[in-house]
Amino acid sequence: MRRHAIIFWTAITLAAIGLLVFLLDPGSRMRILIPLIIVAVVYVLYKFPPRRFNKRPKVKPSKRTAAKLAAGKNSTVRKSNPTAKRKQYPFQVIDGHKGKSDPSDDVPKYH
Repeated sequence: MRRHAIIFWTAITLAAIGLLVFLLDPGSRMRILIPLIIVAVVYVLYKFPPRRFNKRPKVKPSKRTAAKLAAGKNSTVRKSNPTAKRKQYPFQVIDGHKGKSDPSDDVPKYH
């Protein structure tokens, strides 16, 4: 583990020295300017894409969907019907005996 740390910090030090020498050389500033401009343009286009590339294809909704959307826009307040009955499903809950030790023990237990 210590050997990896020595190799890592040696590589970081050499990279820092190389970057410092590269930036201090007067001729190298023009060589790094073009890649920096390209990276900046790509970043700006990624962050703020032009509108013509941002469009999604328009999908025409079906008549039924259009009718639902129109009905939803017309009635902004939905009326709730408290007398509406719930749907009846053909399912039934069956009480099981798993985990129950004594059926006569119906008193709630407090911890």
